[in-house]
Amino acid sequence: MSTKKSAGTYKIQNIVATTSLGKPVPLTKLARTQPNTEYNPETFPGLVLRIKEPKSAVLVFSSGNLVCTGTKSVAQVKLVISAVIKQLKKINVNITITPKITVQNIVASGSINLKLNLNFLALEMKNTEYEPEQFPGLVYKLIEPNATFLLFSNGKLVCTGTKNKAQLDDSMDQLLKHVKIALKNYKK
Repeated sequence: MSTKKSAGTYKIQNIVATTSLGKPVPLTKLARTQPNTEYNPETFPGLVLRIKEPKSAVLVFSSGNLVCTGTKSVAQVKLVISAVIKQLKKINVNITITPKITVQNIVASGSINLKLNLNFLALEMKNTEYEPEQFPGLVYKLIEPNATFLLFSNGKLVCTGTKNKAQLDDSMDQLLKHVKIALKNYKK
């Protein structure tokens, strides 16, 4: 899904979502019977369950809590959770509730279609960090909605921290507005 907003575009690359299945999951049994799992309780308490379609990874905890990563939409998250529930049914864990999905983070990449002077933006804009010797991108943080941008001199960007499309759109609009104000000062 690519979305056009004023002078910028973005594409959702990853959604991190959580849910609870409402009952415990026997991780050792799941790991022994399902080939698409990784479970090493000595190093991490969760089991990694890989789903082929849509391609994603789910952390499954013995409490029944899940963390889903790798999807690009909430609809895909729902498909992944359904796939996990089907796999659990194979080991006689029947989930009787409809799990409530909570989006924790959206990662999007895109462009604002402008060449950016990152040194100038770091001086002109609030809430920025820029250390080109360590990393070629400028970090810009919005407070409301909570979003963090990586901006590159070619106009490309990565946005993280939003929890829904409305917040993502609002963050992009605010970024564009703040960059344009800074650029007006640059041209004076």
